[in-house]
Order: sequence, then C-alpha cells, then structure tokens
Amino acid sequence: MLNLFNFKTQPYEHQKTCLIKAWDKPTYAFFMEMGTGKTKVAVDNIGLLRINKNITGVLILAPKSVYTVWAFDEINKHMSPDVEYEIYSWNIDKPKQLKKSLDNKGKLKIFCMNIEALSTSRGIKGATEFLYNHKENLTIIDESTTIKNHKAIRTRNVLKLSEYSKYKRILTGSPVTKSPLDLYTQCEFLNEELLGFTSYYTFRNRYAVMKNANFGGRRVQLVGGYQRLDELSRILKPFSDRVLKENCLDLPAKTYIERQV
Repeated sequence: MLNLFNFKTQPYEHQKTCLIKAWDKPTYAFFMEMGTGKTKVAVDNIGLLRINKNITGVLILAPKSVYTVWAFDEINKHMSPDVEYEIYSWNIDKPKQLKKSLDNKGKLKIFCMNIEALSTSRGIKGATEFLYNHKENLTIIDESTTIKNHKAIRTRNVLKLSEYSKYKRILTGSPVTKSPLDLYTQCEFLNEELLGFTSYYTFRNRYAVMKNANFGGRRVQLVGGYQRLDELSRILKPFSDRVLKENCLDLPAKTYIERQV
C-alpha cells in the first residue's frame, strides 16, 4: 500500500513501520517520543484514509500552544500532493468560515481545535457538529495525556466525541507522565474495550497497589505502587507503537544529536 502512496516528505523506516500497522485500523495509539516524527505519521495516515477510505473530515484536537502549528505548518508540510484539502481553525476562523467545514462534499475538511475548548459547551458543540456532518471521519488527539484525568470535564466531553468518530488516533511522546493509570482514559477514547475494563476503578485495582491513609480522621485510599505492568504492556501492544529516539537507527546522526539538546 505504501509503495503506491505519494509522500510529500519521505518517511523514515520507523515511520513506515508505524503506518503499515496503523493506517486503516479503527483505533491506534502513536506513543512516539519527541523527535521521532509522530505528527508526520499522523498526517500521512490522514492522506491514506482519504485516498483509500474516502474520509471527508478530520478533527484534530491539540493543546492551545500546538493546534495552530498543525493548521499553519505541519499539515501543509507533510500532506500528500494527491490530497486536496481545506483547513479550518477554531477561534481563528470566523463563524461563517467555520460553517464551510461542515460540507462533506469536495475537498477534505480538516478542523484544528485547541483541546482546552472542549471544557466549554460551545467547544463541545462545535466539535460534535463537525463530526456529525462528516460520518466518514478521523479524530486525532495530539498530546493525549491532556485527557488523562478521568474526573475532568474536558476528559468526559472528549470521550463523548468517541461515539461520533469512525477512525481514532492518539499521539503522545510520554503516555505515562506520572502513573500507568494515566493510560486509562486515553485508551478509553479509542475504545473502552481495548484494556478489558469498563471502570477506571477496576483498572486501578488491577494495576495499582492501594494503601489506606488518614487525613484529619478521614480514611482514604492512595496509590502505593504498581503491579502487573508486563501484562499491561502486552495488552497495549496490538493497538499501539512505542517509539523511542534511541531505537530509531534510521534517523540521521545530526538530526538525532540536535533533537537531544
């Protein structure tokens, strides 16, 4: 399949490997360390799905400091020349312009949105409306640890978008920032059945060692450690790629050194 795909920028071997595994799967996680090119892999995945599966809309959710980089730089830099597309940006384009993104005919519509907006009713309405009008769609969450807090309003709202998303991708260089429990809602967005648990607390009880503590006479449970992490790694493997810079021997030496600084 990749032999027939017209890349705008040529991928490294580790990026090709990720694409071969992931491009047509309904759900996939790119756990790729900074400097290994996860954004390019995602853009090429968009192109492959457009050409071969005729998706009409792509919703990209990324932190406020990053989503405009997608819109004004990364997509144009890497998108296959065989894909005609239009890019729309939340809170930058005017309402009349954003309305055009709902049209599922003609060029591929790519809607870039700061994930912080999903904490608001206006934001969740805009994202839902876009996905609802594009039944053949792809949703990408860049820096997916932004939805690691299972209690946060933003996380609950993003999880609601999952039911409207046909293809789903999560991207992050560090899927676990503080705890393996960070993985639960990231994977729940992809599909709540992937980890084998439909409850965060059941997942926690499987992989965390809990201890009792008292605060002002109130008894609470705290995480005291972790267990069965080899099992968790095996569960993640079928729907994710973990790519570290140190294992990417195909990166030019100069590029590798520069990205270490």
